[in-house]
Amino acid sequence: MIQRLDRNDRRILTFPAVHPCEGISPSTLLNSLISLSRNICNYKSKFFATQRKNVRETIRQVGILLIFFEEIRDHVPTNRDSIVLCFAELHTTFQKIKFLLDDCTREGAKAWMLMKSHSVAGQFRVLVRTVATALDVLPLDSLNVSREIKELVLMVANQAQRAKLELDPEDEEAVKRVILIMNQFENKFEPDPCVIKKFLDYLGITTWTQCHKEIKFLEDEINFECSENYEREVPMLSGLVGLLSYCRGILFEDSVYGNTDQADGTSCLETLSCLNPEDFRCPISLELMTDPVTVSTGQTYDRSSIQKWLKSGNLICPKTGEKLQSIELVPNSTLLKLIQQFCADNGISLAKSRKKNRDISRTILPGNPAAAEAVKFLSEFLASRLYFGSDQQKTKAAYEIRLLAKSNIFNRSVLIEAATIPALLQMVSTNDPVMQENSVSALLKLSKHSNGKKLIMENGGLNSILGVLKNGLKIESKQIAAAIIFYVSSPREYRKLIGENPEVFPALVELIEYGTSCGKKNAIVAIFGLLLSHRNHERALGAGTVPALVNLLASSDKYELNTDALAVLATLSERTEGSFAILEASALPIILSELQNTSSRAGKEYCVSILWSLCINSGAEVIAALVREQALMPILYSLLTEGTSQAKKRTRCLIKILQRFCETSSSIFVSEVPQEQFIDVR
Repeated sequence: MIQRLDRNDRRILTFPAVHPCEGISPSTLLNSLISLSRNICNYKSKFFATQRKNVRETIRQVGILLIFFEEIRDHVPTNRDSIVLCFAELHTTFQKIKFLLDDCTREGAKAWMLMKSHSVAGQFRVLVRTVATALDVLPLDSLNVSREIKELVLMVANQAQRAKLELDPEDEEAVKRVILIMNQFENKFEPDPCVIKKFLDYLGITTWTQCHKEIKFLEDEINFECSENYEREVPMLSGLVGLLSYCRGILFEDSVYGNTDQADGTSCLETLSCLNPEDFRCPISLELMTDPVTVSTGQTYDRSSIQKWLKSGNLICPKTGEKLQSIELVPNSTLLKLIQQFCADNGISLAKSRKKNRDISRTILPGNPAAAEAVKFLSEFLASRLYFGSDQQKTKAAYEIRLLAKSNIFNRSVLIEAATIPALLQMVSTNDPVMQENSVSALLKLSKHSNGKKLIMENGGLNSILGVLKNGLKIESKQIAAAIIFYVSSPREYRKLIGENPEVFPALVELIEYGTSCGKKNAIVAIFGLLLSHRNHERALGAGTVPALVNLLASSDKYELNTDALAVLATLSERTEGSFAILEASALPIILSELQNTSSRAGKEYCVSILWSLCINSGAEVIAALVREQALMPILYSLLTEGTSQAKKRTRCLIKILQRFCETSSSIFVSEVPQEQFIDVR
C-alpha cells in the first residue's frame, strides 16, 4: 500500500493520499501504519535545506507513536470502531507527511521549497494538528499498554495540539535575501556575488550540477503551469530560473559541468523532419502555426507569437524589419486550412501543436523583469569569455549558451545582441573536438532566431559551418552543422546563396552516405529545404543526391528516415532531369518495394508522387514496367479510399495513365496483363 504511493510523477506539494478501504481490519491497518512510520523516521538521516525545525518536531512525534504502535501490535482489539477510525485518519495523515518530507528533500527543488516556505510550514502545522485530532478518538483505556506508553501518547496528542510549527527564522532570512537579489537584478544592478553565495550555501547548492538540476526542476514547473493555464506562480519561477542561470554560468564557472542526464536535451542528436514545410512555420517560434495571421507588411505569423512580440513594444515586422503601419492582425484562413489539411494528412495533432506553440511563444517575453536583467548580465559575461577567456572558459561559455538558448526565444535574442555569434563562428575552427561541438551546438540554437540567421550569414558563417560539415572533429558536430544549414536556409535569399556554394550539396550527400541515422536525417532535410529553391535542383542532382538516397532506401529499415528520403526524391522527380536520375540509379524496383512495404502513409504517398512523375517525364517504358507489376493496382486502389485528398488526386491520375496505356497498347502486350485489375476511377 505504501510503496504504491511513491510515484515519481507526483507534482510537488500535492498530497494524493489514499484513505484505507472500509472494512479493513485493525491489525492490517496497524501493520501498514508501522511500516509508514518507519519510513518517516528514516528521514532523520537526510539533509533538509529548509523547514529543519518543523521536520525535526514532526519526525519526533511520529517516532513516539511508532513505539506505541509496536507495543500494541500483538494485542490490538478487533471490534472497536473508534480504533479503526483513529488508525485510518493517522494512516492518511502519515501518507501526507511522507509526501511533504519527500518534497523537502526532492532533488532540484531546494530553491522553490525555500520560496514556498510560508505555505510549507503551514502544511506541517495542519498535518501535526490532524494527528492530534485523530488521537482524540483513540480509546487508550481499552488498550493493553503500559502506563508509560499511555503517557507518551497523551503527551504527543497535547504537543501536537499546541505545536507552533512556524516559519524558521533562518528560512525567512534566506527568503528575504533572495527577494533582495531579485530586486537588485530588476533595478539593473548586479548583486554582490558574496550575497548570492550565502543563499546558495544555505540551500546546499555547491556545484554546477546541483544548480543545473534546480533550473531544470523550475523549468518543468513553468511548463506545467503554462500547460494548465495556471500561471500565477510563473513570475516567481522565472525569476528563480534567471537567478540560478546566472549562478550556473558565472559563480560555478570553474566547476565540472555538463553530461547530467543529457542536460542539453540531447541537442547533439537533434533531428529534423521533412514533414514540416517551412511555409507552415511561424518565423518567430519556428513551430507549426495553429492560428496564422497576417500583419501590414504581408508577413504571416502565429497569433500568440506576434501578439507577444507587439506586447513587448516592438512595432516592426520581425521578419522584414519594416515599421508596421498598423497592429491589426488579419486571419489567414487559407493558410490555416492548408495547415489543418497537412496535419490531418500526416497524423499530426493540431491540439498538441497548439499547446507546444504556447510553450515556446511565451518565451518571447521574459517571465520576470529580474530574470530578464539576470540573463542580460549573464549574456555579457559569456560573450566576454568567448572573446577573451581561456580555451576552457570559452568551451564552458559555449555550453552555457547551448542551455540558455535551447527553448527560450528571449534568451536567444539577448545572446545575439551580446555579439556571441561572431565569436562562436571563430571557435568552430578549433582543433578541440569538445569546443567545436559546444560552439556549433550553440550556433544551432541561435540560428533558430531570425536575427541569428542574418548574423551567421553576414559574418561569413556559411563557410565556417560548411567546414564543420565536411571536416568536423566529431560526427555529432557534423550532423549539427547540417541542421544549422537547414535553419539558416529558411529565408528565400539565403536558400539561394547557400545553394550557390559548390561545396554544400556534396558535403550533405557525404553525410547521407557515411553519417549516423541522425546525421543522415539532418542532411536529407537540409537538402529538402534547399530544394524549395528550384535553382538548387540541378546542383543537388549534380552532387549525386539521387544515388545516395536510393542506396539508403535499399539498406535502411528506419521508416522515418526512409520517408524523408522519399520526400526528397519526390521533389526531385518533378523535373525531367530528376526523373532520369532516379531511373539511372535503378530506383524503380526500390520505390515499388517501399510502396508495398512501408508502414508510413506519407511514405506511400511520396512513392505514388515519384511514380506519377516518372510516368509523366520518362514515358512508355516506365508505364509498361508499372503495368506489369500486378501488386501495384491493389495498393493504388487502397490509397483512393485511405489516402489524403492530394494523394487521392495523384493516385487517380496515375491509375488513369496506366489504364490509358493498356487501352492503346498492342493486343500482344495487353494480353499479358490481367484486365480485371483495372476498374473505372472517373
